[in-house]
Amino acid sequence: MTAVLTEAEPASAAASQQQRRRRSFGALAVLPLLAFTAIAFGVPALAMFNGAFTVKDEATGVTSYTMANLTGSLHGAYLTALVGSVKLSVISAAIGTVFGLLLAQAVVTSRFRAVREAVLTASGVLANFGGVPLAFAFVATLGNSGVVTQHLGLEDKGWNLYSFWGLVIVYLYFLIPLMVLTITPALEGLRVQWREAAQNNGATAFQYWRHVALPVLLPSLLGGFVLLFGSAFAAYATAAAMVGSAVPLVTLQIADALGGNVLVGQEHVALALSLDMVVVAGLVMAVYLPLQRRSTRWLA
Repeated sequence: MTAVLTEAEPASAAASQQQRRRRSFGALAVLPLLAFTAIAFGVPALAMFNGAFTVKDEATGVTSYTMANLTGSLHGAYLTALVGSVKLSVISAAIGTVFGLLLAQAVVTSRFRAVREAVLTASGVLANFGGVPLAFAFVATLGNSGVVTQHLGLEDKGWNLYSFWGLVIVYLYFLIPLMVLTITPALEGLRVQWREAAQNNGATAFQYWRHVALPVLLPSLLGGFVLLFGSAFAAYATAAAMVGSAVPLVTLQIADALGGNVLVGQEHVALALSLDMVVVAGLVMAVYLPLQRRSTRWLA
């Protein structure tokens, strides 16, 4: 017995040493990625943070630290743009969450595999379709001289694509497919036994969704909403190409401040606005990650 234990101890020690070597090699393999992340994201973030709190005296060229840039970014037209971006993101994300859930449920319950694959493939493409091409497509279709606008006489009925609600409709074009991709795995994780148990106890379809399915899906729904909010909040090219300054958005204000289109010498205020966006995005991610972990536990 003692001989067996004596032989087992060196084998266990060798296995432990081999495991430590694998972990060391794994850590070394991650170093290039960490270095790239530090350079690509860390350096710009530090430059933005430093610029948001500095001001340069044009007469003397002396640079000093101040809170004036951050204070200015939360007043006047800058605050209006920040609130406008939050409002646009909340409304478009809420609508995208509802319609994305309905479409994903139709896909999951469909008996036709080809329909399911086609919708998911199209969602993967459309979720990444944005910017100037998307703006041009909507202008050509629903703009003042668009094909659908002229054919249906929408302009006489008060339709205006270059407005807040027009921008919401454009954003939904890529937010709804994004929600479909996000919520489909959660819908597939719903157990068939849960529905059968609810039916055996006399529950209707509404009661099943009200008391079983939606509480389980709630973390995933909120996580999807947060993801859609972040995507809409950071969008720039589509709004810039379609509405310009007609709708106040923080991303457009940052571009105007950096380019000096409205006021000259507002570059540091633009960096302060960027810092405001980072804070909002950080709060969004702080909500999204715990919800995602909780959803994974429920549907695992």
